[in-house]
Amino acid sequence: MKTKKDKPLYNVKSGQEITGSEALVLSLLEEGVDRIFGYPGGAIMPVYDALYDYLDKIEHILVRHEQGAAHAAESYAKILGKPGVALVTSGPGATNLITGLANAMIDSTAMVCISGQVPSGLLGTDAFQETDVIGITMPVTKWNYQITHPWEIPGVMAKAFYIASTGRPGPVMIDITKDAQFGKLKWHYEKCTKIRSYFPSPKVQPEKIDEAAKLINAAKKPLLIAGQGILISNAQQELETLVTKADIPVTTTLLGLSAFPSDHPLYVGMPGMHGNMAPNIKTNECDLLIAVGMRFDDRITGKLEEYAPQAKIIHFEIDPSEIGKNVPIDVPIIGDAKEALSLLIPKVKKTSHKEWITSFHKEYENEYDKVIRPARHSDQGEIRMDEVVHLISEKSEGKAIVVTDVGQHQMVTARNYRFKTSRSWVTSGGLGTMGFGLPAAVGAKVARPDREVIAFIGDGGFQMTIQELGTIAQSNLPVKIVVLNNSFLGMVRQWQDMFFDKRYSFTELVNPDFITIASGYGIRGRFVSDRKDLESAIDDLIKSKDAFILEVKVMKEQNVFPMVPSGESVSNMRIE
Repeated sequence: MKTKKDKPLYNVKSGQEITGSEALVLSLLEEGVDRIFGYPGGAIMPVYDALYDYLDKIEHILVRHEQGAAHAAESYAKILGKPGVALVTSGPGATNLITGLANAMIDSTAMVCISGQVPSGLLGTDAFQETDVIGITMPVTKWNYQITHPWEIPGVMAKAFYIASTGRPGPVMIDITKDAQFGKLKWHYEKCTKIRSYFPSPKVQPEKIDEAAKLINAAKKPLLIAGQGILISNAQQELETLVTKADIPVTTTLLGLSAFPSDHPLYVGMPGMHGNMAPNIKTNECDLLIAVGMRFDDRITGKLEEYAPQAKIIHFEIDPSEIGKNVPIDVPIIGDAKEALSLLIPKVKKTSHKEWITSFHKEYENEYDKVIRPARHSDQGEIRMDEVVHLISEKSEGKAIVVTDVGQHQMVTARNYRFKTSRSWVTSGGLGTMGFGLPAAVGAKVARPDREVIAFIGDGGFQMTIQELGTIAQSNLPVKIVVLNNSFLGMVRQWQDMFFDKRYSFTELVNPDFITIASGYGIRGRFVSDRKDLESAIDDLIKSKDAFILEVKVMKEQNVFPMVPSGESVSNMRIE
């Protein structure tokens, strides 16, 4: 592996004797790693010492908590489409990664996480900061492995990156004992290109493509759901070509946002619990449902028995275990989405579904009049979350990378930010991890320093990882932070309001002065509670060349609508 100037990345030659810790650093270089997120400690100290000699080739971002390293690495991976890397010590350092690993596992994100471990002779003795990392992380990783000999390092690292990034991506955990880091080996590295019994990209079956084309060509009311698999396989162009040719309306899942332009005439919004009315209602009216790179999560389907019972369903999915797991499938197409869609496009006829598509517009107009316009364009009362996000979307021209935490603000942002550019959305989907937003913003900005990164975070989630303001300050990352403060754990309060007789059990928050806290890190900001100050404050946020925090005091008991109540049909949406 060489640079553009055809110079070696390092001076070590194949066959030369080096330490295991240096071999680990060189393995990262061989895999094209130039950014890692981490926190040092005793059991990983040899690797950090070796890293010191390669700081001109690998930038290390020092987080303030290992959970922050995992979330930053995951966000970095989502934006760039390559594995993010986290480096931590043993014991609590490794266990602090667990939430991030679980988040990446359920959201199919490629990560390689590396933890130090006590010397191999002390394994199983309850030594200081010893934890069974392999046992603990097995359920939340795609693969994990404990290295106890230095000569294992190159091969295991090559395998780790291959497994993390191929097929359905996921996190990999590598635990390395301290003696393996100190030990010597003769350096040699080979990229991993295959593993026996591991088939990450199943070959697409031509007969299934033919079956799918037949259904699409015969459909009168088709609907396509685009998930994150479109982004993972870089199939954005193929998706647009297919739906334009066949005139198929497109809805994108929460994790699929920005995979399809929000201003495209065929885009009909987001489905699911807090999605748009049109795609939810039309799911139960379409005669053909085409799902690409999504897993029919319960937040999408609602009551399974009443989910699209009238429709034939085509499911494009790289992971065979997802086929038929939740919803019966008529035509399963197993394989890479980009490859499968490329094969399908020539077999699909150019057609028009004008009347069907117009029916979506009518549903949207109904939602706009009853829900969207009142929330976005208030001129009295408390500031609403919707109007803040909508205004920022307009002023950033839909071109920012948008990161969120988890809660009401997450759903409001997903509904109101109008994405114009692909790979512009980072959020926690399947696990719903509060505290994800701030470190994820770090990872996004490290990945794309050339793009604006705006993080929308609730007051509850912000306090879970608020210490990462230190990472932003030390690394001089011009991240824009918008704290939508309603002094509640908003989503939990909404459920208590709607389903628990407004018994607000331990959801009200007494918050600190966030602007003052940020100023302690040298980060400028503004606090807004009056609507007349909102636009100028947003202008300050957008124009700032440095990190900036905007705290907006929003309506305390605003509920996010529309909403599909848990366990009910997706066509049974409540708007109040």
